[in-house]
Amino acid sequence: MTTSSTSAATPTGDTILVIGAGGQLGFELTHELRRLYGASNVVAADVRAPQDAETAQAGPFEQLDVLDQNRLTDVIRQYKPTQVYHLAALLSATAEQNPKLGWQLNMDGLFNVLDAAVDLGVKQVYWPSSIAVFGPDTPRQNTPQLTTMNPNTVYGISKLAGEQWGEWYFRKHGLDVRSLRYPGLIGYKSLPGGGTTDYAVDIYHKAVAGEAYECFLSEDTYLPMMYMPDALKATLDLMHAPADRLQVRSSYNLGAMSFSPAEITASIQRHYPDFQVTYRPDHRQQIADSWPASIDDTQARLDWNWQPEFTLDKMTDDMLLHLKEMVVLK
Repeated sequence: MTTSSTSAATPTGDTILVIGAGGQLGFELTHELRRLYGASNVVAADVRAPQDAETAQAGPFEQLDVLDQNRLTDVIRQYKPTQVYHLAALLSATAEQNPKLGWQLNMDGLFNVLDAAVDLGVKQVYWPSSIAVFGPDTPRQNTPQLTTMNPNTVYGISKLAGEQWGEWYFRKHGLDVRSLRYPGLIGYKSLPGGGTTDYAVDIYHKAVAGEAYECFLSEDTYLPMMYMPDALKATLDLMHAPADRLQVRSSYNLGAMSFSPAEITASIQRHYPDFQVTYRPDHRQQIADSWPASIDDTQARLDWNWQPEFTLDKMTDDMLLHLKEMVVLK
């Protein structure tokens, strides 16, 4: 499956640096950027070296810890990127287990990227935010773009602070920083990475493997979710949108679908009627309960014509098809 942007044309002559290219989003975004811009024009960077030869040979790669300011500066000076996608972060559940590391990676890494971009003339920086910026006092249904935001996780606190700093660098330095508040992201090309919404990835793997699944959220926990092709499309549409159309310089609300573990189970059972799920909520339930159940993304639709393509059942059909193909290829 390929992803297409709704922008009129893909910019030419750009060199792109993707930091955190080994993560769930980074892996697929790097592949899509290389398809659009050419493999040699997209530099993948991650704290870990690629684990397979195909990825290692697909295009330029630099081993990079974003907390190492000197190394980051050297990489940017070497490749002179016009765009930097800064995706390295410690996710919600993982950051709660190691809060100081979560804050350090998520905030100091962002400062390093923003400062280097200003000093070295990078034109655009993309930095992902999250629905974790909202909190228990935020309206849970159709959460608006502008509302009460009192996150109660390290991840959410760092993302909210990052949104404000991105907007400040835009106003103070004229740096074209762009951001999306992602819902839970679901894809078949990489395994879960420590997020509260990761059950919606793992559950498909268990179904295809013929195993039962024990869910760490209650069966009626509704959360906003998005299939990876839609996430890639939204990211690229935003980055290709004319700057004068963007009214939000903190981070855009982004929605696609909302469902519960019970509903995704029912969607999977259309293909696997005997698939069984049990529920044992853990510490991630409290995190999920503080997040929105659905998102109002009107501003994104107005400013850059955002429109998702996947429903729950359409996503399930595609996820299971690809996961079964991967099993056969093994």
